[in-house]
Amino acid sequence: MRSLKLTDRITDWIREKVKGADAEGVVVGMSGGLDSSVTVVLCKKAFPDTTLGLILPCFSLKEDVEHARVVAKAFEIETKEIDLSNIFKSFLNTLEARGYGIEDKKSEMNIPVANLKPRLRMICLYYFANKLNYLVVGTGNKSELSVGYFTKYGDGAADILPLGDLLKTEERKLAEELDISEAIIDKVPSAGLWEGQTDESELGMSYDALDKTLLAIESGDFSGCDPESVKNVKRMIEASRHKRENIAVFKK
Repeated sequence: MRSLKLTDRITDWIREKVKGADAEGVVVGMSGGLDSSVTVVLCKKAFPDTTLGLILPCFSLKEDVEHARVVAKAFEIETKEIDLSNIFKSFLNTLEARGYGIEDKKSEMNIPVANLKPRLRMICLYYFANKLNYLVVGTGNKSELSVGYFTKYGDGAADILPLGDLLKTEERKLAEELDISEAIIDKVPSAGLWEGQTDESELGMSYDALDKTLLAIESGDFSGCDPESVKNVKRMIEASRHKRENIAVFKK
């Protein structure tokens, strides 16, 4: 029952924020992952007739694209599908006069190249938001936002963040309440930035461990927590502070 009430509260909040901005609807990037699936379903509840989902593959796994389509079909969400792969290759070639090679597709070392993907997607989201007078709805949750696990001006750029105060573990429960496919709920979380990339390998811990540590830091009760995990999470929070705060402005 708690999740149902939370669903209603979030839905009402989305509607309130959109109407407060004199906007007419919402646009959401649909990656086929848990975050975007929960977000777009909540948006559909808030705006049944003016929710647009953008499916924007960019050398993406076929499974992820198919999962996005499954959600769109199950919840009758209007979508546009735009393959950004060729634009991405052309952009990279313009920037560095080189192609998108196997070393980029399989390596976590080329973060600047990988981060082009979410930034190109955000261009598309804001194009349609401007065109339709919609707001861009971000899909980040509290776990990721807290430690800066998002691309600045990429998936971190949005007008509103409905899941921004929900931990990943709370989000999974909400997904079950919304009847989102178990295949999506149970899949290994990944931003799809390169072949074999997973969220938890980049974070250095599971979401369960991260959420437990974040709650401990908030409460000040570290009983049962791994000291090294606490140290690492605090370091990530501090190092990513610039991602969450307003742009620093020199005051004369």
